[in-house]
Amino acid sequence: MAGKKRAEMIEETRAKLVRSARKAFSEKGYAAASMDELTAEAGLTRGALYHNFGDKRGLLQAVVDQIDGEMATRARVIGSLAGDGWEGLLAEGVAYIEMALEPEVQRIVLLDGPAVLGDPSQWPSQNSCLQATLDTVTALIAQGIVKPVDAEAAARLLNGAALNAALWVAASDRPQEVLAKAVEAFRTLAGGCWPLPADDRRRSRGARDAAAGTPALPRQWLSRGIPIVWATRWYLTAGFRTMPSSSWSTMPRWISCQGVWEAGAG
Repeated sequence: MAGKKRAEMIEETRAKLVRSARKAFSEKGYAAASMDELTAEAGLTRGALYHNFGDKRGLLQAVVDQIDGEMATRARVIGSLAGDGWEGLLAEGVAYIEMALEPEVQRIVLLDGPAVLGDPSQWPSQNSCLQATLDTVTALIAQGIVKPVDAEAAARLLNGAALNAALWVAASDRPQEVLAKAVEAFRTLAGGCWPLPADDRRRSRGARDAAAGTPALPRQWLSRGIPIVWATRWYLTAGFRTMPSSSWSTMPRWISCQGVWEAGAG
């Protein structure tokens, strides 16, 4: 019982210091905020600050983690209202970028944070955001909504794009103008993960095969229901003479694309 009460007291002390520091860092900036003043505002001493956070930098880390976590939560709520998984993921990224206009976020998380704490991509709060994005991207790939790229690579690039866009907005003298550019570019870049419609994918595959010199199966064969073994013999003779040697291993895929399996079944 005593241990629980002590833990509650420690948590209460930490919460008071974070709340006071958050106000001071937001109003005055990290460099100008006085430790004596912010601890007095919390009704505590500098000793309490050192005991709980080590130093002023450790206190800033706690404040950044709190605000960044709140940003991620807000972005997820906005994403959940945007519709399907992909639109939701884009909405989350855009929402995170737009928060760069908020004075508290701008000053503490996007300006003082990187200057004092270093690379934001290494912050614990950003690692948590990355994991959430990775989970979403993995699910979207499994559902065929997102192209089958490496999930971690896609998640890192999406998170990095949103973070760097927010940093750009925060550091700009024309934040509203930069925000519009950043959001447009983010959507365009992220759109590269969106798969083509089925008809476009088939046309695209046909164009790639034609460019590689893949011969088309004679149409009359398809209409007459030529057995699959005859079609295979066609590819092994006339077909492979023009097919790049590096593509031989993909013959079953090419045969399937040309509808040969269906012809053989006839």
